[in-house]
Formats: sequence, structure tokens, C-alpha cells
Amino acid sequence: MIEAQTLPTPTGPLALLAHEGTIVAAGFTADPHEMFVRLSPRLQAHGLTRVEDLGHAAQAVRDYLDGDLAALDKVEVEQPGTPTRHRLLTALREVPAGTTISYAELAERAGLPRTAARAAGSACAQNLIAPFVPCHRILPSTGGFGGYYYGTPVKRWLLTHEKALAPALAL
Repeated sequence: MIEAQTLPTPTGPLALLAHEGTIVAAGFTADPHEMFVRLSPRLQAHGLTRVEDLGHAAQAVRDYLDGDLAALDKVEVEQPGTPTRHRLLTALREVPAGTTISYAELAERAGLPRTAARAAGSACAQNLIAPFVPCHRILPSTGGFGGYYYGTPVKRWLLTHEKALAPALAL
């Protein structure tokens, strides 16, 4: 069974979906079913049920919101994709909170040529596990916030939250 919990955040509800303790989807929506339909048919076959508390993952979200910007990094996640996409998603999880990089730099960090920026953008667009896989930290090299599946205001809030607390990480 896929277990779902919705948590309140300052930027709106965050739905978490887990299978056997691993986060398989997360997104800024009040309806976990919106995330469920984006899962692979293999995972959808398990069905969806709401739970009161997903434990470690839910606590990590609360800790992140309370200022522990590394809390989400400690949660196990899994999502489908090609080996190249997995390299990009792994590199994405390694972008430190409070920092941003370009799509081209993400490609480079994944061991791809900088010209693979489009592939990096595609991996971000298809990311099922925001903010655990922090695609909000990737910005276009041309400036601005670029796109974000949950809207620019959510992306802006996440970046502002992290930038305000990131100096405390260095202490």
C-alpha cells in the first residue's frame, strides 16, 4: 500500500507518499491523489491510503520548516528514470540548501556536458519528490526563477527560507 500524509507548510499543504518507508512522491498539494496518479503503474497497483503520521519523513519536513535545512537529505527517496536521469537527480540532492545553480551546472555535476542543460531541466520538471529532491534550487542561467511545477511563489518561498537560514549552517 502507498501511504499518504498531508502536512501544513507556510506555502501550502505538502502531500507525502511512501511505499515501505521510502518516499516515492511529494508535492505541494492538499490532495495526495494528485501525486499518486503521477506514480508508475507498478506503484499505483499497491493502492493509496491516508495515514496520520509517516514518521521519519513527516518529522523531517517539520524539522526543515523549523530550520534544519539538512533534515530532508536524510530521508530515503526513490523515483523512476533512466540511469542519466538518476545521475541528475542524485546531483540535484547534493546542491546545498541556501544555494542555487544553473541547469547547465547541474548537468556538469552529474557528469554530463554543460550542453545537457535541457536534460537537467527535464529531470527537474519530472521530479516527483519536491522538496526532498530540491529542484527549486535550480535556476535558469538567463535569470529569474524559471518554472516550477508548484508555481513560482512556492519556489520563491523555499529559496527565501533556505537563504535566510543557510548562514546558520556555517556556524
